[in-house]
Amino acid sequence: MQEILSQGEIDALLDALNTGNIPVEEIETTTSQKTKIKSYDFRRPNKFSKEHLRTLETLHNIFARHATSFLSGYLRSNINIELVSVSQIIFDEFIRSIPTPTVLAIFDLLPLNGSVILEANNAFIFPVIDLMFGGNGSVGDLNRELTDIEIQVTQKIMAKILEYLIPTWQDIFEAKPEMRSIETNPRLHQLYSPNEVVAILTFTVSLGENDQGMINLCYPFIMLDPVITKLSVRQQFIRQFSSSKKDNYANILHWLNYCEIEITAVLGAAQITVNDLLQLEQGDVIVLDKNINSDINVLVGEDLKFGAQVGLVGDNLAIQIVSLIEGEFNND
Repeated sequence: MQEILSQGEIDALLDALNTGNIPVEEIETTTSQKTKIKSYDFRRPNKFSKEHLRTLETLHNIFARHATSFLSGYLRSNINIELVSVSQIIFDEFIRSIPTPTVLAIFDLLPLNGSVILEANNAFIFPVIDLMFGGNGSVGDLNRELTDIEIQVTQKIMAKILEYLIPTWQDIFEAKPEMRSIETNPRLHQLYSPNEVVAILTFTVSLGENDQGMINLCYPFIMLDPVITKLSVRQQFIRQFSSSKKDNYANILHWLNYCEIEITAVLGAAQITVNDLLQLEQGDVIVLDKNINSDINVLVGEDLKFGAQVGLVGDNLAIQIVSLIEGEFNND
């Protein structure tokens, strides 16, 4: 935004320039410093805001942790998946950046319309296949094409990895990933317009000590558009606050039903001597300090909480809560 000068400031600058007090070079330097021009590429519009990208990063750190735990247990090997970058580019640049051959898992993320791409390079796929067949994860020729059997195995492992997108997106919407196909040549498939903006999440995969593969997850903006507003921090906070309040209430109520606590009904009190206590027999009457029509005290734990009336339920003695009492119980 350019700074607007008042008429007095303009006159002062002109007078200073005419008298030679301000060099022209200094005016040009000052103007260039105040006017900041930001270049904008209309072929690469920024549809994802920084806030959207940060939220995607937070969500997919969860995906990385889940996928790491799954692959480490499934392959019985030390595997670590880490999210290293989140960016937005156009679809054509993403396709051109992918090596050939590679593995493209094309899947739908229902109920959203459109397809997502999970790209895994051969440096990740070949060690995983070798481990699945009982090998030590060694890598041979990374530039060869996958065989039909390897493609089937890859489709199976990719489908299992995609299942962990369900807990990744659970705070935004109920995601249901469905595999469409496995491809090895990205140049033969044009799922979206070359200028379509996509969010690229890049993961590094460490297998063992030296081997390192890479995974790219490509989300088109046109597909995420129906839920894009939910990626803001404010909406996420409101959603979590409202849902957690309801969920917490249900959880507290559930566990309270399992709690055991002592409830005592105090009919009344009376003071008698030890001698009278020793001579008590069946049928004797002790006069209490409560009137027959007065409410008796009901204690929850050691706290006085309710007033009640004595009665019968069938042949059993019972009390009925008739009032709420807040205070300390004095049994003197």
